[in-house]
Amino acid sequence: MPKIGPMYTKTWLVIKDDSKRTFEVCGQTTNSNAFTNEVYAMQRAGMNISGATPPITNKASSKDLIKVAAYKKEDGLYNRLQLQYREIVMKSDDHY
Repeated sequence: MPKIGPMYTKTWLVIKDDSKRTFEVCGQTTNSNAFTNEVYAMQRAGMNISGATPPITNKASSKDLIKVAAYKKEDGLYNRLQLQYREIVMKSDDHY
């Protein structure tokens, strides 16, 4: 009997700006830990954002097919949020 290795499911990385009701599909991965940690850090800094990691399926095989109800797509959202987070951290006394 052939040996079967662990099964890794690929997921999309979706970041949402809950204040502006916009989202961007950032890419795909088999391990979303770094993305999830980054979203959590931004939330702790006071940013009104959220992240989602839906599985890649036949219905969502292309990032252009990803839809988020009541949100519109914003190209460059992830970069904008990263810059905003960097500014917050640099102004804070709590950064490492």
